[in-house]
Amino acid sequence: MGRRLGRELLRLRVASGKTQQQAAGVINATNSKIVKMEQGWVPMRDPDIRTLCDLYGADPQAIGRLLELARLDRERRKAKGWWQHSPQAGALAEYIAMEDVASRLRTWQLSLIPGLFQTSEYARSLAVSDGVWEDPDDIERIVEVRMKRQARLGGERPLEVYAVIWEAALRQQVGGPLVMRNQLAHLLEVAQLPNVRLQVLPYQAGGHPCVGSSFNIVSFAETDAVDVVHTDTIASTVWVENEEEGAAYSSFFDRTARQSLAPKDSVSLIESIGKEKAS
Repeated sequence: MGRRLGRELLRLRVASGKTQQQAAGVINATNSKIVKMEQGWVPMRDPDIRTLCDLYGADPQAIGRLLELARLDRERRKAKGWWQHSPQAGALAEYIAMEDVASRLRTWQLSLIPGLFQTSEYARSLAVSDGVWEDPDDIERIVEVRMKRQARLGGERPLEVYAVIWEAALRQQVGGPLVMRNQLAHLLEVAQLPNVRLQVLPYQAGGHPCVGSSFNIVSFAETDAVDVVHTDTIASTVWVENEEEGAAYSSFFDRTARQSLAPKDSVSLIESIGKEKAS
């Protein structure tokens, strides 16, 4: 929300022809603060937003939308979560904070079981193979972070999860045959939860819209809240927080889901692969 609010203010300023110095002047701030606001790095006060919007000539409807974004951003920044006390959450902490207040998650995975569905042994094997963490205690804390996230699958307000997984993620040998057998068995249990829809895209489906990368689409219950798309590359994390690009990711997800097996058939495939690994 903060980044989207910042981008909106930047767009309005550029469209109005105003400089960062002029913007800073009307709210008695430094140029540095305007940069931080436009990058979404700091919470924003309603009076500052109104003053800047007046300078930029924004209409009342736009101002109301930005004030609502600012309110949501402040609420999320104030939220106190267990992840804030876990250094091992690292760059994932911002994503976990969003996941904690989300109402729905759509996740597409190319080569890994979704984090919310992983067993501790599977998560531990991934942490070891990553090579970044060498201290066994650090690795165990990483696993603990992953397991705590899974609390969102239950409780009073369970997260609605729609997961589409490529068949490769089921066959990728993470941690050895026993780890994978247990992981697939756990996946079958998760698939029975009323708030989970699980589909598998089989190899035989061929080319598909999501062949490029894995991603998560996080949705919120608030009226007019825009979906947030989160995807990791090898070297960075990419966030998408605008309606047009978010709609494109939703379209990619839906089209790939249509090419995937139905939930019942997906369960059958998982069971079949599990039996192969037991032999």
